[in-house]
Amino acid sequence: MDKPLTEDRLTLYGRGYESRLLLGTARYDSPAVLAAATRAADPAMLTVSLRRQISGSKDSGQSFWSLLREMGLPILPNTAGCLTAREAVQTARMARELFETDLIKLEVIGDEVSLQPDPFGLLAAATELVKLGFQVFPYCTEDGVLCRRLMDAGCEVLMPWAAPIGTGQGPRNARGLRDLRERAPAVPLIVGAGIGLPSHACQVMEWGFDGVLLNTAVSRAIDPVRMAGAFSQAVRGGRAAFLAGPMIAREAAVASTPEIGRPFTFQGVGS
Repeated sequence: MDKPLTEDRLTLYGRGYESRLLLGTARYDSPAVLAAATRAADPAMLTVSLRRQISGSKDSGQSFWSLLREMGLPILPNTAGCLTAREAVQTARMARELFETDLIKLEVIGDEVSLQPDPFGLLAAATELVKLGFQVFPYCTEDGVLCRRLMDAGCEVLMPWAAPIGTGQGPRNARGLRDLRERAPAVPLIVGAGIGLPSHACQVMEWGFDGVLLNTAVSRAIDPVRMAGAFSQAVRGGRAAFLAGPMIAREAAVASTPEIGRPFTFQGVGS
């Protein structure tokens, strides 16, 4: 017998989470808005860019760390802004010391316009970080070969993009994402960039993805708190639909009511 939805937990590197939504902490108008949006989203964890926070003022940095501690959620540091494998590894090691966690969202950017991951630098950094004992969440494309190499390197979770970071375009390569899901059915796949609307999040969850990472879609909404709540509902709804087993789409119409037992039939005009 299938487990009820309430027992359907997200498992990442052996840890279980009730929520399937991960929330970024950048670009909110104030710490109060971030805190309220976090409460509305009820995420599994919060992602934090170490390099961006360190570059801020000392006072703002201290207040930000205090806020994170008060919220009491698991932290997933990320290596946003790193352009080489070496930069990413150094940043990950600093994050482990600061946050006392082996979790790391690994970003190695290869194109500063599209913010597309550098597949070569990403694989090199992931390989080294796994050897150093990190639990790596690589931000990648839906390329099947790259994803296989990352898994072979020891990554137990993948974070393919739906579209470039911060664009909000939703899934640009639906076929590629669905193929990746089918070819890696046992690997947790979290859509890690490009989601702009709750409908986008619901859609990828209906395809069987394990979770969604959001930042800009919430932080830059007119009402970030309400948007965070909408995404939380969308992720849960999409997961429930996936577990329920959606009907198969058909090319031709199929009657939803039977012909047998109908009390009358319509006749053509003039008959």
